Amino acid sequence: MQSFDASSMIYAWDNYPVSQFPGLWTWLADRINARLVRMSAIAFDEVEHKVPECSAWLRDVNLDRLPVSEVILHEALRIKGLLGVVEDKFGGGVGENDLLIIATSKIHGLELVTDEKFQAALPKLMPNYKIPAVCGLATVDVRWINFIGYLKRSEAVFG
Repeated sequence: MQSFDASSMIYAWDNYPVSQFPGLWTWLADRINARLVRMSAIAFDEVEHKVPECSAWLRDVNLDRLPVSEVILHEALRIKGLLGVVEDKFGGGVGENDLLIIATSKIHGLELVTDEKFQAALPKLMPNYKIPAVCGLATVDVRWINFIGYLKRSEAVFG
């Protein structure tokens, strides 16, 4: 089961228009209806703010939006501490919403689908880590994949 980050949903929406790739969107809707694909409420709000048409589609297919719970807040704060972020002085990496999205995936045991930049060479300062790098920390340990990797791995054919 997966949780989509706003970056991946927006990437899919922008690069695979429903009118040109209806099979892809039918397949994704089926996965959403089966509760195999979910999204944190925070990520959904980001999609809604940036691409209202996409969030309307997600509502129409009954996307399960995972609310921020106290357990998720505590996990996000723990990760923030691991990164050495003091107060709200985030670096060039993850922000507060990203930490909540990662924490949601961790608490629910979901793989995170994100199209945030993969950093092959990690920055010296952990506050500059992007989502994939934070997910890869041994004490965070959230599996992640980008949208294209998710599609390829599914072996779904959209004819």
